[in-house]
Amino acid sequence: MSSAFKPCSGLSLSTLTFCFEGFFIFLCLDIKVKELEKRASGQAFELILSPPSTDAAPDLSISSPKKKECSLEEIQKKLEAAEERRKLHEAEILKQLAEKREHEKEVLQKAIEENNNFSKMAEEKLTSKMETNKEKREAQMAAKLERLREKVMVGLS
Repeated sequence: MSSAFKPCSGLSLSTLTFCFEGFFIFLCLDIKVKELEKRASGQAFELILSPPSTDAAPDLSISSPKKKECSLEEIQKKLEAAEERRKLHEAEILKQLAEKREHEKEVLQKAIEENNNFSKMAEEKLTSKMETNKEKREAQMAAKLERLREKVMVGLS
């Protein structure tokens, strides 16, 4: 056995599995086990492999599958089917893009609406504050004029 062959796990007495550069090789062999030494630290065995018998060996010839001759009609059908798949795929992509754009429009419309609502609320709040300040200022002016009239009246009398 060369160093390139490595025994794989799962050995049985009638079949050995070897791994060679990623490929598995199954060998059907008769194995005889001869005990060499028996010690306290362990045992030693010698495996005697006999070559496989020719009548029990499976047919290992692997041939590539036969290529089926394609007629012009079959090729045309395949091309039409591929074109149909491309069209369906393109339609699906266009549909997704349209949905995405519609969603973007909805989001933009919602943002514009929220901005307009915020602007209206801010304008109403500012107008309310300005009216309140105007009323306070007018009330203060009226109070000052009233006090001034009282002083003038007191000063004249």
